[in-house]
This record gives sequence, C-alpha cells and structure tokens, in this order.
Amino acid sequence: MKNFKKYLLLSAFPLALFSCSKSDDVPVANNVTLHFNNTFKSTTIVLGNATTATATVNTSAKGQVHHFSELKYVISNIRLIKADGTEIPYNINDLDKGATVVNQAKSETLDYTLSNIPTGEYKQIKFGLGIKQDLNTLDQVKFPKFYAAAGSNDTEMMWEWGTGYRFTKLEGFYDTDNKEMSIHTGSTVKGTEGAYTQGVDGYRDITLDLTTHAIVGRNAPKVTIKADFDKLLSGKTNTITLTTGTGMDDNATPNIHTADQMVKFVDNLGGNGSSDITGMFSIGSVEN
Repeated sequence: MKNFKKYLLLSAFPLALFSCSKSDDVPVANNVTLHFNNTFKSTTIVLGNATTATATVNTSAKGQVHHFSELKYVISNIRLIKADGTEIPYNINDLDKGATVVNQAKSETLDYTLSNIPTGEYKQIKFGLGIKQDLNTLDQVKFPKFYAAAGSNDTEMMWEWGTGYRFTKLEGFYDTDNKEMSIHTGSTVKGTEGAYTQGVDGYRDITLDLTTHAIVGRNAPKVTIKADFDKLLSGKTNTITLTTGTGMDDNATPNIHTADQMVKFVDNLGGNGSSDITGMFSIGSVEN
C-alpha cells in the first residue's frame, strides 16, 4: 500500500507540471490600453501659467503664439473594428464603464484600459470626442462615477447652467502679452429654462485606422492616440485667430464666443463629420 501511494504521487507530479506549463505558454490578455499623447505638432504639451518658462509654446498658422494652463476632454462611445469589419462596441451606453475625462495635468488619466475585449485582430478604432446627444445629461443617479469625475473641483467638465457636459476645456494664454484664453466646447441648447431643445451638437465621431493591427488574446495591446492641439487654431477645416472682445467674431473666452464661433473649434478638434473624420487625432503607435 505504501508503494502504491508513492506511485500515485509520482504520477500526479508530471501532470501538475504539464498543466502549469500549458497555462504559462498560452496567456490570455483581453485588455486594450488607449494611451493619449497630447501634443503641439510633435511635442508633448507641458502646461504652465502666464509666466512659466517651461510651458510648451505653440505658434499657429497665423503666427499667433499660445500655450495652455489646462487641457481636458471627454472620450466616449468607443468601438473597436476587427480585421473582418466586425464592430465591437465598448459599453457605449454606459458613461461609468465606457467614458473617461483625459486631463493633461493628471498622468493617470492619459491611459484608459478597455477590458474583456473579444480575442481577435483589430484594424481600426472609433470613438467620440464628447458625449452623444441621448446620454448628454447630468445624470448623477444613472452614471454616478462619471458624474463625479466630470464634476470634481479639479475637472469642472459641466456647464454652469446644468444641462450637459463640457466636451473640451482649454485654458491658457495667447500673444506675447499673455492675454487669457478660455475655450470650452460642448453641445448647446436653445429655448427657455424648462423647455430647452437641442441647439448645436458639439459631439464628434472619430475614425482612426491602426498603423498595425492590434492582436487581442495572446497580447494586451497598447494603442497610442496622438491629439495634436496645433489643430485648435490651425485645423483642416478652419484657420482661427484669437481675439478678445464682445463682438460676434470674438472668440477667446467661452462667455463671449457665439455658438458659431465655438463650432469652428469643434470642427478643428473633432473634424467636421464629412470631409474630416479624424480632427486632431491620429494613431501614434500600436504595441502588441
């Protein structure tokens, strides 16, 4: 009996080794990390106040110098496209699980991980800059996590009048005398309080082809998405000159610029939805 037990133990030992070895050889990694690299042209942006010497300064196509003290934007409605064209939506109707606020001042927000992505080969990514109309309400009960993230004191991605979220929030300075620049975009409403209807839709859908197919399953790919804020003033659709004042064409602060002026920034950053579906975004790299 003693020898029989010894034989059983010895027989089980190679089986255990085989099981562990097989598991280690075939790891399953169904995460995809989106890394957002915010730049002026090819230079990653460093934020700064009016007199900071280390802030990244950009010069627009019109020769206007400017830099940012704050840079934030909302990404939502993410979809991954397989090599065969199959579209895989990622919690597109759940802001808590499928939307994020990218904040240049917080490095942890520059990486957003998509979990439980189906195994396969992916050629393209689609996402929204901002929030689509049917979800763009300040719903603390339905989406408490996103509501808190967007409304926290250091984020402030909510319109003061409380009907929806800001989609981009850019603060900074322009011209050699460092005049204040404050550009906020989002969807607008029209009408009177209690009877608002949709005004300008500031949401934009982005489509980007991956430079290399992302292989999900054996690997956990990292996709770097470049957001080139040189396009803010020097876009594919509009070339903009910042001006401070109270006229219809003045645009350097959100409480002054009209919806028509705001849309010019929206189209530059997110594309116009027809001839431009990439806006300021491009794929920097795909690491499998």
